[in-house]
Amino acid sequence: MRDTEEPLRPASTPDAIAARLETLILDGVFRPGQLLPSERRLCERLGVARSSLREALGSLRSKGIIVTRQGRGSEVAPLVEAPHATPLMHLFREHPRTLYDLLEVRALLEGESAHLAASRGTASDRVLITRRYREMADYVEHAEQIDVERLARHDHAFHLAVCQASHNPVLMHTLQSLTDLLLSSVFASVKHLYHRPDARDMINRQHARLHRAVVEGKPQLARKVALEHLSTIGAMLREIDAEGERLERAAMRLEDW
Repeated sequence: MRDTEEPLRPASTPDAIAARLETLILDGVFRPGQLLPSERRLCERLGVARSSLREALGSLRSKGIIVTRQGRGSEVAPLVEAPHATPLMHLFREHPRTLYDLLEVRALLEGESAHLAASRGTASDRVLITRRYREMADYVEHAEQIDVERLARHDHAFHLAVCQASHNPVLMHTLQSLTDLLLSSVFASVKHLYHRPDARDMINRQHARLHRAVVEGKPQLARKVALEHLSTIGAMLREIDAEGERLERAAMRLEDW
């Protein structure tokens, strides 16, 4: 028996509700692993009857799009099953050379996401991007001592907000599925570069330029700045590696073989 005796509007049928929820998931409004709002809240926001919503949720559950946890409610299913637990992902995360591979992948994905964000971003997107940028910039400015992991998470959150503003669900979910790897890339960049004043100033300026280019709607400039940012980081890290190798060779020459 329906919650209402009036005929359901086409947009409030279970199939239509399920399709709308799928769109919200694709658009990143509800992210993998995120707990969905309560049924009451969803009914209010979507303007639908609870019985129809429950049928829609059942449909998504049968497709594996959402999962229900006892005592927790329903959440969006992971995009891929525990990628960080596979041997290959462990190798990617732990092997030093992967850092440069990750920077190449980030350049491919983040350069385009910055371009699209500047082209397609809404007023709400710009508010979120600015919020994430300010959280990062304020932490850098006011922290007595930089916590590398905390700054890396602020950095990653800013870049992810830019990606979400691209309104390309495949691009967005691809980046989100690589969160663990990308965080390791950002962590390495911050750890090895941020204590160097010239590198720190360069990174801060590039973040400010990227933020400004995206929120001011300048797609070409946004892509250019994003690519320059990652190219600069890669070059600086390679120079540090080369410097370490030179010091190691010099030390070996001093040893009595």
